[in-house]
Amino acid sequence: MAIEHLSADTSADDIHEIIQRDGCVIIDQLIDRDTADHVAHEMARHLDATAKGTDEFSGFETRRAGKIIARSKTGRDLISNPTVLGVAAKALAHATNFQLHVTELTAVGPGSAPQVIHRDQWAFDLFPFPKGFDSTFASMWAISDFTEANGATRVVPRSHLMDDQLRFDPTDAEAAEMSAGSVLLYTGSAYHGAGGNQSDSVRFGLISQYTLGWLRQEENQYLSTPQEVLDTLDEPMLRLMGYQRGSYSLGFIDGGRDPIVAVRPELEREPHAEISLDSFAKRAS
Repeated sequence: MAIEHLSADTSADDIHEIIQRDGCVIIDQLIDRDTADHVAHEMARHLDATAKGTDEFSGFETRRAGKIIARSKTGRDLISNPTVLGVAAKALAHATNFQLHVTELTAVGPGSAPQVIHRDQWAFDLFPFPKGFDSTFASMWAISDFTEANGATRVVPRSHLMDDQLRFDPTDAEAAEMSAGSVLLYTGSAYHGAGGNQSDSVRFGLISQYTLGWLRQEENQYLSTPQEVLDTLDEPMLRLMGYQRGSYSLGFIDGGRDPIVAVRPELEREPHAEISLDSFAKRAS
């Protein structure tokens, strides 16, 4: 079955409804092409300095440059896009909160072979999460046009409802063809992988994944962003990065203090101001 496309003005509720059904969806032209081009411009020197992958999974003809928050002001806008965060909040609503998991600009070069079809939540040491449970939620932004020929991400629709540890051939998955500025959203349990690039051009995509607040992040956000950049970020971005408690009793410092005090003391709140013991108890009951 094909991956459904929705318009940029679709509500988070309606997008989430498709996500629940199919495990994936494409939002067309959520940003304009100029914005996508600006991300590519800001990340160009970092990609140039990045080596190609050294194994089949990372891609022998693929470059992956991370640390988007530290390196791309425009990329930060994509990471904190209100539509994407609104859907992520619904997709990961089974936890107290969620946080940024990994950010990466991928450049799939000509001749790149298809990536193995996988689930993102296998990153958690292949832990056998229950069927239907999602530990991550992902956005793949088309920084250039995504076509089947140039290696568009391939997804198996409705595979988020299937058993774990399944094996698929790339031809079992649908190519997420979309124009630059569009975004593919998919759950951590949706089987997917980068397509093979049979064209003569590079396919650029920006990955921004989110995970439950009580799980370890794939990309270490605390070590990826220097203090001089942290000083310029607003409070919502800092908390999205992980400078917040993951639940009532996870992530505090110094006997219960707000973890944001470690980088921006002026933003400290009262202990447990965001997550009350009452709300914690209700979730546990």
